[in-house]
Amino acid sequence: MKFGGTSVADLERMRRVARLVAAEAEAGHEVAVVVSAMAGRTNELVAWTDAAGEATAGAPASDDEYDVVVASGEQVSAGLVAMILRNMGLCARSWLGWQVPILTDDAHGKARIEDVPPDKLLAALGAGEIPIVAGFQGVDRQGRLATLGRGAGDLSAVAVAAALKADRCDIYTDVDGVYTTDPRIEAKARRLAKISYEEMLEMASLGARVLQGRSVELAMNQRVPLRVLSSFAEPGQSDNAGTIVCDEEEIVEKRVVSGVAYSRDEAKISLFGLPDHPGVSSEIFGRLADANVNVDMIVQSHARQAGAANMEFTVGKRDAARTMDIVTAAKGAIGFEDVALDDNVAKVSVIGVGMRSHTGVAQTMFKALAERGVNIQVISTSEIKISVLIDVAYTELAVRALHAAYGLDKI
Repeated sequence: MKFGGTSVADLERMRRVARLVAAEAEAGHEVAVVVSAMAGRTNELVAWTDAAGEATAGAPASDDEYDVVVASGEQVSAGLVAMILRNMGLCARSWLGWQVPILTDDAHGKARIEDVPPDKLLAALGAGEIPIVAGFQGVDRQGRLATLGRGAGDLSAVAVAAALKADRCDIYTDVDGVYTTDPRIEAKARRLAKISYEEMLEMASLGARVLQGRSVELAMNQRVPLRVLSSFAEPGQSDNAGTIVCDEEEIVEKRVVSGVAYSRDEAKISLFGLPDHPGVSSEIFGRLADANVNVDMIVQSHARQAGAANMEFTVGKRDAARTMDIVTAAKGAIGFEDVALDDNVAKVSVIGVGMRSHTGVAQTMFKALAERGVNIQVISTSEIKISVLIDVAYTELAVRALHAAYGLDKI
């Protein structure tokens, strides 16, 4: 059972979490719990690290110390939830990432999980204990605390579930399942009873905040059944069925499009006058990969002058300034003419496994946006999704237009 920040936002909500955990334990299930930091706490901690960095301008970045600070929020939540469960007469104990241990690489701030030896947690469960694991954190091979990236409490939960060979991993959040789009933007959004791993992976990676993308990828690879449901329902509430994330084969009737996702956390980098010969792209993206910068949409086109090309790609806003520094520093080696940054963009996507067997999906998208006067800057596709980059001011208009165009309000 995993509980996000809004689910443990204060002591009263933590008591509700404890009641949900207790209900599962009283039903005879062995339960392991993963918790996030209290809502807003991680943002506060990140702001402190930013302020400390400004105070030591010119000093090298201390990503490992950043991790030490921002991981403390989950430690507080784990301890408080364990205390509440103990006061209810249950045997519970908090576990930090290094105590489990959740072993990671040393990419501080966005570390990847390498292994989760289950022996200690299995022994605790066997002794009748309910482990309350601090999400979002692990320990690298040098014994340093490492965080897994923002929103990675879900990843911690799936990793623990996979290690324990759990029957299911329940992700409790502030919504009662996965919707066709963000209900805060489109009131006609509908909750999906089931969604495939692949669709959920695309939706998560494209901006849907119900589940973190890496957690869905791990669940798909390890075949961990997921269920998304509300933490605000009382134990046993019949209408809290949530959404099951499962194999595509378990969904009887496949929809052409299952959802519309969006992300405002985008920045577009434009390179002009690139030499148009082999090895240029490798040089650019190799440098970004070495700096652990994740690149998303990439488009290259011929420039007006012979032997030159233009390129546009997107990164997360947090990486935008660093990306510009890296690219600018490589100007002499690569030989491009100019570079520009635009962070007033948003990515809007439609996702559905039914795209594999249906035509006209892209045409429907482009027509719907054109009719609303939304200009498309970049297009990216995969087998089950189409993404476009647009001006951020048109985000909500685009989401509502696409939701209606694919009939998602009638599901």
